[in-house]
Amino acid sequence: MTIAPERVEEPVAWPRTSGRARFVLILGGLSAFGPLSIDMYLPALPQMAGELRAADATVQLTLSAFIIGLAIGQLILGPLSDAIGRRKPLVAGLALYMVGSILCAVAPTAELLIAARGVQAFGAAAGIVIARATVRDLYSGTAMTKFFSLLMLVNGLAPILAPIIGGQILNWTSWRGVFVCLTVFGAILLAVVFFLLPEPLPEERRTPARFGSVLRKYASLLRDRGFLGYALASGLMFGSLFAYISGSSFALQGVYGLSPQAYSLVFGLNGIGIVAVGQLNGRIVGRFPERTLLTVGLVIAAVAGFGVLAAAVLDLGLAGLLIPLFILVSSIGMVAPNASSLALAEQARSAGSASALLGVLQFVVGGLATPLVGLGGASTAVPMGIVMSAFGVLALLAFGTMTRPSRSSRALVTQEA
Repeated sequence: MTIAPERVEEPVAWPRTSGRARFVLILGGLSAFGPLSIDMYLPALPQMAGELRAADATVQLTLSAFIIGLAIGQLILGPLSDAIGRRKPLVAGLALYMVGSILCAVAPTAELLIAARGVQAFGAAAGIVIARATVRDLYSGTAMTKFFSLLMLVNGLAPILAPIIGGQILNWTSWRGVFVCLTVFGAILLAVVFFLLPEPLPEERRTPARFGSVLRKYASLLRDRGFLGYALASGLMFGSLFAYISGSSFALQGVYGLSPQAYSLVFGLNGIGIVAVGQLNGRIVGRFPERTLLTVGLVIAAVAGFGVLAAAVLDLGLAGLLIPLFILVSSIGMVAPNASSLALAEQARSAGSASALLGVLQFVVGGLATPLVGLGGASTAVPMGIVMSAFGVLALLAFGTMTRPSRSSRALVTQEA
């Protein structure tokens, strides 16, 4: 019997068992800013275009502006939080998110709405990047992976519930009410963070945020094959997920004839799969090394990706498509926490910068995957299958060719029983 080696645990800022549920809810809420701010208003896009007298393509730029703002915000706020601590930029970011949400709610034109979405995204970036960095501040080794798995419980539910909540809001108010609700969400989190979240990064672990040093840190991270391999594996898997999000509605409803209600049910079940696999990962990560679980997750995703493609090309029917699709999407629950934990494992003193690059790669790769699905048209599921399978294989290749076990893991002796 082989005893799985674990990374050496480091001292953490808070007790691991004290208030864990509270921290999961707070950090999960912060990291849910992205899916909530993106998915909640999607049902309102046609209504927005009509009221603002703008073309559909112009209104869709509100999504592009949010993704760009989210990327830029993470790149700036990550290193800043390494220098001055997590609380100050987080509180400022949440306040800015509220301002941006209010501006969205009152925007009289599509152009001003696009600008307001950029402001909103910059503030949302603080929650996403600092939540991930805070986990690294508090935990290391398998404890960190377990906590990331717990966050999947909150993160997995956000994209499931967001469109449903947005649709219900539109039943009794206009699209502006969606942004009012997001303002309230930001205000609640701001109050919770201000009163209940202590500073997780002590002064002795902070690093200067001078422009030159920040650029050197990013350059160093990009030259770190291990970090980049884990980050690319995670980002490419998110690219596969974005391909599913952007292509599944057209494929399942337009090609396979699902009603909107049936599609929502499928979308929700796949989201539950992410949550369930994430919780399974948290339970078994102490028994198996993170690299082993990440390998399993990536292999399953790659094989399931080919299953989706085969179902589309060979016309294996709705069930033949939904089964591998469910397996692939669910594997995110195993890939994301392990890849994030391994990528941040050696970045204790620059967790904010590393978290920023990790997040940016996810959104950049996801942004690249989305238009690729549309190139083949909406009359077949083949383009979605090609992109999902290709990104799954690339994620496995990035992991296999660029990463290796950490020094601390290799230093531990594997014993045979």
